[in-house]
Amino acid sequence: MKIEFIKAKLSDIPSMQTLVQHEVETGIILNRTDDEIATNIRSYTLAVQEGELVGFCALHIHAPSLAEIRSLIIKEEFRGKKTGENLIMKCLDEAKDLGLQKVLVLTYRQSFFERLGFIEIPKESLPEHKIWADCIKCKHFPVCNEVSLIKNI
Repeated sequence: MKIEFIKAKLSDIPSMQTLVQHEVETGIILNRTDDEIATNIRSYTLAVQEGELVGFCALHIHAPSLAEIRSLIIKEEFRGKKTGENLIMKCLDEAKDLGLQKVLVLTYRQSFFERLGFIEIPKESLPEHKIWADCIKCKHFPVCNEVSLIKNI
């Protein structure tokens, strides 16, 4: 069965929140309120199979040359089947179409992103507004063992 990659709609928010709930509770993914998701709905790309949401992530733009892939989640039974990789590639294509030059990610899954061409960078090199807008809301802040990586596109 084929997986489609589509842009999110506001009506997708409840199923997105359900899918990501466990990862938010464990601190793997930062909690986003319905309002935050709604405000950024155009950033989200969904992976859908036969009408069922099986994954999503967001391409969040920080600056004219820099975006971040965030909130990547894949339903458990779809992991290891290139669903996440294909979702990331869709976001990288979108970033390229927008004229961005670099895409960053903060993750606990370093090897996954390295296989896709991302390279590790020091967290100190992240844009300051990223730290204060997102990281400060995390339950692990300031002691965080996420890795920051970047990819030139």
